[in-house]
Amino acid sequence: MALSADELFAALEEIPRVPLAHLPTPLEEVPAFSAALGGRIRVFIKRDDCTGLLLGGNKARHNEFLMGDALDQDCDRVVWGAKVQSNNCRQTAAACAKLGLPCYLYLSRAGLSTEPQGNLLLDYLVGAHVEFTDAKIGPELDSYLLARADEFRKEGHNPYVWDRDRVVPRAALSYVDCMAEIADDLASEELEAAAIYVSSAGGTGAGVALGVQLLGLSAKVRLICPMAWPWDIPEALARDANAAAELLGVPQRLKPSDFDADKSYIAPGYGLPSKAGQEALHLLARTEAILLDPVYSAKAMAALIADVRADKYPPGSILVFIHTGGTPAIFADPAGVLGTGS
Repeated sequence: MALSADELFAALEEIPRVPLAHLPTPLEEVPAFSAALGGRIRVFIKRDDCTGLLLGGNKARHNEFLMGDALDQDCDRVVWGAKVQSNNCRQTAAACAKLGLPCYLYLSRAGLSTEPQGNLLLDYLVGAHVEFTDAKIGPELDSYLLARADEFRKEGHNPYVWDRDRVVPRAALSYVDCMAEIADDLASEELEAAAIYVSSAGGTGAGVALGVQLLGLSAKVRLICPMAWPWDIPEALARDANAAAELLGVPQRLKPSDFDADKSYIAPGYGLPSKAGQEALHLLARTEAILLDPVYSAKAMAALIADVRADKYPPGSILVFIHTGGTPAIFADPAGVLGTGS
């Protein structure tokens, strides 16, 4: 049986959580952008680029539950990592600064510049302890982080570490919460979405899909994967969504076949801008003065644009795009954003 948004909000209140984000974020219609796509459909953007916490993004929502979990376990520091220009690390470092927790970031170089710009500059500004590593993002970096956490434990500390099995389901809860906000907003205008688009191959997407099921919404969820993980993505999404459902104490479960995880927009590679993404970024900026990041939300918006141009939805359909933030990455690679790079 479907839950109401209020019932879902109440269930989420039982989970350890700390307020960090500016919530609820607006659900904003973008009519000039829709008109530029032919005016046959209506597009609404869930403005999670406006969550606050050091220039916003989806990780502000994640960190409400992750830092709530850390405080619930009396952790005295946070051990985290991803690539050099990680939005995740930038907002985790910001959350730690607000909560007075030392933050240790281990950032994968992977051929990237370590100049203090974009997200990396912000990591330094909020006081994170930054070290660089050649460990590749995924299982190799995960193991590296767990080893660093073990070193801290030997010194008598209690670190909260990037442990995928614990962290991702709790991050997913934050996007169950987001879906309840979207459902509330749509219901208040007597609207029904045909599809929801978001850049994710992890916790955000697992939470969106779980939220849609819990709320009994008919919208199709289009997860535009920003990277190809070395595991079966739909299987991992189902596992993490179901672990989140267990945390909530609800009986609903998802199967891998419930996830539309589209890997066709990753090219030319993880963290690299695409021509279609550049077009999407420029079109939204010039019609609505809303900035996308060049490699996550821009590629997801490119998928929405392609689907609209292919007439995949009847005239009058409503599409919701969840903007996951990432704006600082624009300033780390202006040539990639402008399409003037090699």
